[in-house]
Parts: sequence; C-alpha cells; structure tokens
Amino acid sequence: MGTQSANLIGGLLEQRYRVNTLLARGGMSTVYRGVDTRLERPVAIKVMDPRFSDDQSFIDRFVREARTAAQLHHPGVVGVYDQGVDRSPTGDNVFLVMELVDGGTLRDLLRERGALEPALALSVLEQVLSALGAAHRAGLVHRDVKPENVLIGRGGAVKVADFGLVRAMASANTTSDDMILGTVAYLSPEQVATGASDPRSDVYSAGILLYEMLTGVPPYAGDNPISVAYRHVNDDVPPPSEAATGSIPPALDDLVLRATRRDPALRPLDADALLAEVQMTALSLGLQTVPVPMVKSSPQPDATIRVRDDGPPTEKFSPITAATPAPLLAPTMPAPMAPPLNPPMGGPMGTRAMSRADMEANAVTARHAPIRAQSPVDRYQQQRTKSRRAFYIWMAVIVVLAAAVATTAWWLGSGQWAQVPTVKGLQTSVAEQKLSDAGLKYTEKNVHSNDVAKGLVANVDPGEQQQVRRGTSVELSISQGKPVVPAVPAGADQAVANKLLTDQELQSLRDASKDEFSDNIPAGKVVKLLPAAGSQVNVGSGVVVVLSKGPAPKPVPSVLGLPHDQAFQKLQQAGFDPVDGPAEFSESVDTGKVIRTDPAAGQTVTGGNTQVTVIVSNAVVVPDLRGMNADDARDTLKGLNLDIDVQGFFGGKNGKVFDQDPAPGTRVKTGTKITVHVFP
Repeated sequence: MGTQSANLIGGLLEQRYRVNTLLARGGMSTVYRGVDTRLERPVAIKVMDPRFSDDQSFIDRFVREARTAAQLHHPGVVGVYDQGVDRSPTGDNVFLVMELVDGGTLRDLLRERGALEPALALSVLEQVLSALGAAHRAGLVHRDVKPENVLIGRGGAVKVADFGLVRAMASANTTSDDMILGTVAYLSPEQVATGASDPRSDVYSAGILLYEMLTGVPPYAGDNPISVAYRHVNDDVPPPSEAATGSIPPALDDLVLRATRRDPALRPLDADALLAEVQMTALSLGLQTVPVPMVKSSPQPDATIRVRDDGPPTEKFSPITAATPAPLLAPTMPAPMAPPLNPPMGGPMGTRAMSRADMEANAVTARHAPIRAQSPVDRYQQQRTKSRRAFYIWMAVIVVLAAAVATTAWWLGSGQWAQVPTVKGLQTSVAEQKLSDAGLKYTEKNVHSNDVAKGLVANVDPGEQQQVRRGTSVELSISQGKPVVPAVPAGADQAVANKLLTDQELQSLRDASKDEFSDNIPAGKVVKLLPAAGSQVNVGSGVVVVLSKGPAPKPVPSVLGLPHDQAFQKLQQAGFDPVDGPAEFSESVDTGKVIRTDPAAGQTVTGGNTQVTVIVSNAVVVPDLRGMNADDARDTLKGLNLDIDVQGFFGGKNGKVFDQDPAPGTRVKTGTKITVHVFP
C-alpha cells in the first residue's frame, strides 16, 4: 500500500466522502471503497495519483470521464455521482465518486473459467453492446473496450466502466499526431494507423472481446505492444474456431470476422447494429440468453477490482502509417531514452499511450550502422551474394513457368469446378460473400419457412456441397418466416381470397357450416377468413373462406289493429319495407286500421325480399242518429258514404229520428243503406 493510500484511508474528501479500503490501483489512479456520509450510501472513489495532480491534461481527462458518464443513463454503464478536488496541506486529491459494483470483471471470469461457452459469451456481449449502444446514440465513443472494463455484479448484471478515454463523435477524427490512447490488444486498425475512432472502432474491440471469450485468449500476442499493434493493421483476425479447444459454430466465426474487418466500412455501423447481428446469430443457433455468473476479483497487482481504472500505467505510442516500417526486436544502437514515469506492466493488455519517438526507435534500420572499409573477405562475400541472387532469379522463373503449367492443368481438370458452400441459416450478406468466394453467381427468391427465421437463407439450389462449374448461378431461397393470413376485403369475390392465400403458400378451404348471415354483404361474397387475417400459421396450412348467406331470416311482426301509420313504423323498425294493399271490409276492425299483412304476422322471411303488404279495414261505423231531424241524419250518413231510408209515422218524412237500423256502432260496408224512423 502506497503513501497516498495510507494517508487517505479513514479520511474524508471534501468533508463528505469517507475513504475506507483499497479496491484497486491503476496506472494513474487508485480506487477505494467509500461511503457518501451525506446520503449514507456505499460508493467507489477513484483518486488521481498525486504525480499527475499538477498535469492539467490528466485533470481534464478525469473531469471528462465524470461528465461523459454522467450523460449516460443506462443500467449497463457504471454511474458517476460526483467529481471534485480535495485541497489539503499535503497536496490536492482529484477524485471521482462512482457507483460501487460488488463483484468482479470479465477478466476475472476468463481467469476462472478460460474460454466461455457460446451461449454465455453472447449473453455477456449483448449487455456490453447495449451499454455501448447508449453511448453511441449519445454521440460518444468509448475507445477502450476490454475485459478489465467489463464489470459483473450481483445477479449477473454486466456494466461497462472507465469512460476516461471517451471521445465525442464530432471530434473523433481529430487526434494528436504524437499520441494514441488505448489498449493495444483491443485497438482497431484505424486507431493504430491514424488515431481516428468512431463507433465502428468500439465494434472492432467488441469483436476482439468476443474472440477472447470464445477462445480464452486474444487473437494477437507479442513481445511488445508495437508488434501487437502492427498485427491489427496488417493481419485479418483469424476465426476463433482455429484457436478454440472446443467446437465453435461457423456462424460465430462469421460474426467475429464481420465485427473485426480491417476496413471500418465493412463492419456493423455501431453497437446497436452489431447487437442486432448478435441476437440474430443466437436465434439462428438456437442459443438462449443465460445468467452471467458473478466472480470475485482476484488480487492482481495490475487489475482493478470491482471498478476498473486504466490498469497498467500510461505510456505513449504514435499512429502507425503505411510508410512506417515493421518494428525490429533488436534495433541498432538506439538513442538513450529517459526511463518512463512508471514501468510498463501487463504487455499489450493494459491501457497505454505510446509516443512517436518510441515507434521510430523500434524502426531503426541497419542504414544507421557505421561505415567501414571493405576487406577481401567482404568482396568474396559480395560476389557470392551476386551468384546466389542470379541463381534465385532463375529458380523464380522456373517456378513461375511450372506454376503456370500447373494452373492450366488444374483448370482443365478440377479447377473449373466449385463446391456449393454451406449457407443454410446464414444471413443473406454472409451467404452471398461465401458464394462469391467460391466463384459462383447467385439469384434470390423469397420463400416462407416454418423453421428458418426471417432474413436467413432457407435453402440453396443446387444443394450444399454439390459440384458445379465455376460461374454457375445458384438460387438462394431467403426465408420470410412463417406465412401470415392475408387481409381480404369484406364483400370480395371468393376467387380474390383464393389468390391471396395461394400467394402466401396457404390452402383455401370451404366449410358451409362456417358461413354467416349478413345484412351488409351480399350472399356468396367473402365475410372473413378463419384464422383471422394477420395470424401466423405454418406453410401449407388450410384457411377457411367464410361466405355471406345474405340477411338472416326474420319473422314478420304483428301489426293487427294498429292504425296505418303506426303499422308502417313498426314494420320499418323491424327491417321490412311496408307497402299499401287494397283496403278490405272487416266487421271487427275499424276503418284505417290493419286487418292483416302479406306475408302474415309471424311468417319467416328469407333472402333479400323485405317487402310486406299492409291491408287496412274500410268498414264504416254507423253513427248514433237518434234525436236528429231527418235532414241532419241524411247529411251525416252522406258524409260517411252511407245511404238513408226514412220511415215516418203517418207518412211524415221530416220528423225527428227515434230509432235506426243497423244500430249505432255497427260496422257496415260503404254504401250501406241505414233505415231511420222519424216522428211525427
């Protein structure tokens, strides 16, 4: 434990944060477990090494980390609560207050288990990419993705830490010509070559992370960081299956290679795009998300426990351009160099910055060796070298001619043939690349599949491993997933429904028992489909076309005895179309009221005929004429279209009516003669 740790433990920073125990020591800072005494919550406190407290660039980096992480509100990003400077007589302590994650790092998990099974590796990577995706959407690039910066807490929660090297995308391509920050084992080629970085640089590092999880080791190793950096620039990352002790599915090889293309334009655009490919790959392999086991950090001297810092101390290296020569392991007479502020630790696995001077010292060539006089032995060696050179030239000519002959023979023999590669279950772009690499052309068609997810190759014709001539066009069947029952407009012809179902590779079925009555859809037209439109079904499944049987049968309501207008209203409300029929006489129904209907009340009407004929009574009710004189009675009966027969005593015709026949209230036909008796 250093002097700084001893001085800080047990003390308070800014009279608020109590420093308890040491968690980890990195190259430029130390991390402690502490307590926020104001809020009474446990925290992690990262304190800058006193040696850097006077360097404004390091302080700016500390502040940048705080501001950057504070912008990100994501459960997969270690939260930063506060940042400050504690002034004391012994010196200033620049510090960050962060979320305390109890657990270990991905590095600890790899030390404990070695290579991870594919399901666990993808489960870890999905959470890492989710956190990086939040950063990319906020316009930020992490630039130092590695196992030491992936924390595993309680419940298997995975969090990304150490945004100290983060850079805003708007300025991601402006970097110092003299310094690059990062961990060489995980740096993207563009970071090494030019210092430029964008979200695709984090995608590359995530691809290296997946490689290491699947194999237990990073793809490149070397005696010094420069040699590892050159491998990123000049070599393609090998498939993890070549280094893994267990079986790695080809789809995971392809995923790693797509994420680690040396050309950034060929990688997924950002962490969200890579996350989508990871999830698609897991789906195609049938891999389910599994819990991430929590491990306790091992007390490594250069590893951060629970909360990562930069790991090994910071050094400098410059961008490696195309003109930079490969590093020499034993440079000739290098210029003396001042010892670094901190000795290097951890080889290429630690975050570091390397200067251009270091690069150039490693690139010193023999041209700087002192010139000396040429001896006879030297002249002999020179002549011998010329003779050997001539011999090698002739040997090269012979080899070229032999190769040309062999190539011609190969082409005339087996060279004109190619083998259809294995592409089922792969994404379309990957399958196309495999076919192109095999010297084959291709066409595509969309098909439905019960087993292959949408967007993946369901079949290839000719089949996989078939021998075909180079340049042959093969047909890729691209899965559209399970078919979906189409939407058929209500009232459409059955032929339209049959065509839409056939296009979806479904069968059209008829079941008369499923047909329905409809007041709006004509008989024989489509009402709906069973299962309903939008349902996902298997290829070739039967779908019932439900047709309309027209309006449902309904009984004619009774309107007997109702006045004409009320009868019409009641029939219309029941869905019928009433019309007037010829009036008829009824001894029991008054004039203007309904005697009967046609169809009769209670009779069921089917089909589209809704007309009902209404027949009303024309009977006349005989009025009470008694007490009227004969002339008034005559006028009254005439107004009712009735005749009168006046019978008077002693032959009188103008007396008062004292009796009548038929009696008052009797219903009679129009024109009936009413006999009245008058007196005198």
